[in-house]
Amino acid sequence: MRLWTLHPRHLDPQGLVALWREGLLAQAVLAGRTRGYTHHPQLQRFAAHAAPLDALGAYLSAVQAEAQSRGYRFDAAKIDRPGARVAPLTATHGQLAHEWQHLGQKLAARNPDWHAHWVVAAQPSAHPLFTPVAGGIEPWERV
Repeated sequence: MRLWTLHPRHLDPQGLVALWREGLLAQAVLAGRTRGYTHHPQLQRFAAHAAPLDALGAYLSAVQAEAQSRGYRFDAAKIDRPGARVAPLTATHGQLAHEWQHLGQKLAARNPDWHAHWVVAAQPSAHPLFTPVAGGIEPWERV
């Protein structure tokens, strides 16, 4: 499971679809609808939020909005709490840099055309739910 801290606009089509599916799985885990993945490190930052399902709803709403801007039809009705207004989560600059490098490696292997677009961007931006702050790679990240 990978819940990117990066803005969904950086993801290629395969990555965006995977993020949507994994976000929906994360939502099911936090809502108690599945037994698996309950201790997955990617969920820690959402589980620690004062309103975890609201935070994940805001996260998924931004993913769905990106998909819609590309002409994809991700069913917003699958979001338990769409567009919830929540306090933003923080994301360290080190985490963003780590994910940026990780995404670059994935794109180079699976989608060279998108990778060429990624190289031009040169700077990662955070998912709208996250506010970048100083710091290294997050402790929950498996390196």
